[in-house]
Amino acid sequence: MRFHPFPDDLVTAQRSWTAAYEELAHPATTCTTLLRRRLLHLSVQVHFHPYWAHPHPAAGRAELRELVREQRAREGRAA
Repeated sequence: MRFHPFPDDLVTAQRSWTAAYEELAHPATTCTTLLRRRLLHLSVQVHFHPYWAHPHPAAGRAELRELVREQRAREGRAA
């Protein structure tokens, strides 16, 4: 497992955001209002997380998204 500098709660929020976004992208989704509200709530959690208050490279947010994508891909192969 690769080390990452992100706090667990930030990674969890980003993972939840990604899952909600992917679910909203499916045309068969029926509860779009709830998913959009969840996505908005998670966006606020990720964007205004205290971790971002410290100076970090601008690529930090992209690195967080890439970390979550890699984790989800590994989980998909393991299933």
